[in-house]
Amino acid sequence: MTGVGIFGAIIIGILAGWIAEKTLGRSHGLLTNLVVGLIGSFLGAALFSTLGINVQAGWIGSLIVSSVGAVVLLFLLGLFRR
Repeated sequence: MTGVGIFGAIIIGILAGWIAEKTLGRSHGLLTNLVVGLIGSFLGAALFSTLGINVQAGWIGSLIVSSVGAVVLLFLLGLFRR
C-alpha cells in the first residue's frame, strides 16, 4: 500500500476486510476486518506480483489488491477450518 500513509492503510484494510466478508457471506467485527484486510494486502501484492499484474498505487489500486488478497485469505482459511 504505497503512497497512502498509515491512516489510509487502516481505512483500506477495514474496507478490504469488509468487502471480503460480504463477498464470502461471513460476519466479522471491525478488528477482524482490519486484520484480514491488512494481511490480505500483503497476500494480494504477492499474488499480483507473481502473476505479473501491475496495479497503480493509490487508494483505488490498494483497495483492489487488498480486497482480492482478503477474499483469497478468507477462502483459504475456510478450507482449513472445515
